[in-house]
Amino acid sequence: MGWPVVSRHLVGEGAIFDLVRDQVVDPSGAELRREWIRHPGAVGVIALDDDDRIVLVRQYRHAAGLRLVEPPAGLLDVDGEDYVAAARRELAEEVGLRAADWRVLVDMFTSPGASQEGVRIYLARDLHPEPQPTGFVADGEEAHMDIVRADFDDVVDAILDGRLQNPVLVAGVMAAAAARPRGWDRLRNADAPWPARRLREEFLARAPFA
Repeated sequence: MGWPVVSRHLVGEGAIFDLVRDQVVDPSGAELRREWIRHPGAVGVIALDDDDRIVLVRQYRHAAGLRLVEPPAGLLDVDGEDYVAAARRELAEEVGLRAADWRVLVDMFTSPGASQEGVRIYLARDLHPEPQPTGFVADGEEAHMDIVRADFDDVVDAILDGRLQNPVLVAGVMAAAAARPRGWDRLRNADAPWPARRLREEFLARAPFA
């Protein structure tokens, strides 16, 4: 579904995402102004080892003013890159691992009232050491991350206690907690369609920038 866009303006351009202002017509005919963030999207990985531990990183997030416990994750900012290939890359870059078994846990919008960011979160199992990709150099916040492994049930408890609040971690771990009693084989294959990504491109093409 898409309400008609009367005009679209680029308000501000950032290194990762941009601020856009649309004039939109609702079903009653009223014209509304809506600002939103144009975002490339991302992937996240809930990596579960043979000891039922989740591989996590601690990373500073400036907008929150906090160092958050998070799963490996990264932007879909390489043109044409397959989603699961991006997830494999992030797993190797951030925690030095590869996985033999990949499943889709959940697809989500992180903040649909304000941002176009969609995230696909994978479950990765059967983990093995993997060198960081050739040419990769950690910088910024990534250069100051550290890696931790935490018991699956302890992470669930910490989320329910309000001690862990990264949205990709919360959505991914709680989806895994719901999926585990049903059996991992009931999860979607790693290459399952992601219709929201196609609709994102249609939304962007619907109205050119003024």
